[in-house]
Amino acid sequence: MIKHFIKTAKPLIIAHRGESYDAPENTLKSINLAWQRGADGIEIDVHLSMDNEIMVVHNKKIKTVSGKSLLIKSHTAEELKKYSVNNTKTENYASETIPTLKEVLSTVPIKKYIFIEIKCGVKIIPALIRTLNQSKLDTEQIKLIGFGLKKMSLVKNAFPEYEIFLNKRVSMGKIFPGSSYWDNLIKKLKINFIDGINLSYTRSLNFKLVEKLKLNKVKIFIWTINSPKRAIKLIELGVDGIMSDRQGWLREKINL
Repeated sequence: MIKHFIKTAKPLIIAHRGESYDAPENTLKSINLAWQRGADGIEIDVHLSMDNEIMVVHNKKIKTVSGKSLLIKSHTAEELKKYSVNNTKTENYASETIPTLKEVLSTVPIKKYIFIEIKCGVKIIPALIRTLNQSKLDTEQIKLIGFGLKKMSLVKNAFPEYEIFLNKRVSMGKIFPGSSYWDNLIKKLKINFIDGINLSYTRSLNFKLVEKLKLNKVKIFIWTINSPKRAIKLIELGVDGIMSDRQGWLREKINL
């Protein structure tokens, strides 16, 4: 049991690609199911189509969700929407297609959050500016995340009013708070005005590291947590939020 931890607001429980344990990931079904089950927010992945429409899908090809080996950037949104998402869960989802970011944004309730992971390059920025400006959501409801410090720095320059998070996969060897790795990373985040980090889970995450990040005003989210035991530990450590494939079930298990 953690005896001392930084007092933090109630951690956010974010539905990773929607409620993706029970419905196909990144679909309107999985997203709406997350809202029905009380998610604080959703996390989705986006790519840019040939006609500059932002499509909500994880990989650069739609093969993993539709069986068709089509590059998103080489096809229009209309062409991509002709293909149904594979029926990987139940027959109820057989007619699902790849949604656009506009469609997903329209589902977000008041005081809920959407974490948009930019899976492609910065060419998406003009379309993202246009799409977010057309949205009725408050700026604070939208968080932009992605891998690559240079890319996310450019995103921050384009969206200075939004919170920007850097994705990082961490090995056990880098988790120790006294290592120069974290001092250097925090310095880079500050220089580039990045608001926080989204870390892959490691059981070596500890209070001292969370404390170091918080003292430097770096927000910290952890993906992908589907274990109540892990979730409770992370909440005790004081992280700002966790991402889960089954956030509704997890929320019930940890009574949050």
